[in-house]
Amino acid sequence: MIPKSIYSLILKSKKQGKKQFALLIDPDKFESTKIIKLAEAAGVDFIMVGGSLITNGSFEDCIVKIKEMTTIPVIIFPGNNLQISKSADAIFLLSLISGRNADLLIGDHVIAAPLLKSSRLEVIPSGYMLIESGRQTAASYMSNTLPIPTDKDDIAMCTAMAGEMLGLKLIYLDAGSGAQKNVTDTMIKKVASAVDIPVIVGGGINSSEKAVAACKAGADIIVVGNAIEKDASLIKNISSAIHKL
Repeated sequence: MIPKSIYSLILKSKKQGKKQFALLIDPDKFESTKIIKLAEAAGVDFIMVGGSLITNGSFEDCIVKIKEMTTIPVIIFPGNNLQISKSADAIFLLSLISGRNADLLIGDHVIAAPLLKSSRLEVIPSGYMLIESGRQTAASYMSNTLPIPTDKDDIAMCTAMAGEMLGLKLIYLDAGSGAQKNVTDTMIKKVASAVDIPVIVGGGINSSEKAVAACKAGADIIVVGNAIEKDASLIKNISSAIHKL
């Protein structure tokens, strides 16, 4: 059964010190029910759906198919303002606060607002921060923004603080899809210690050890996408490891 408020569930888990695990599904690469079955068996907390570009798959069909297979809450992780579906349970309304692209701070949100208002989606305003990862990612290229350098913990901290002061409900630190390096533990710790809202961390996490380290540094939710596509056994391993914390 889907909780009435996914955000309330996230806050409750944070208050209790429980870490959560989300799978990120790219509609272009979603071909098998195996991933969803493994997620169910592993006790994955959330399934996120989205991508910088969708060229082969169908965003709506992907969400509908996932919803038919599982009761795990499905959250839209929008790559653009076209990625909206009433079939999902919630959407992370992302403001790219690490960059200075006005469209991704407010412009695209204005265009999407009427659709979001008329939908039944739970809208969760989120501060999205791209972190340098050793290579240019699709997210940094498509957003036309520079990620925060991996060693600039203070910039990340102050950016997160500003996002919280602006009323955003989550901070999402993302090294990006296909990242060579994950967000450093020192940056996670600095950000998490400076804000009271939940912190999500994704990009470059390809082992249970990295996931656990990120959680111990202060991450409340771990997101894994690309690594699962290469090794589905990580779903069970990472979920088990972080849920034991």
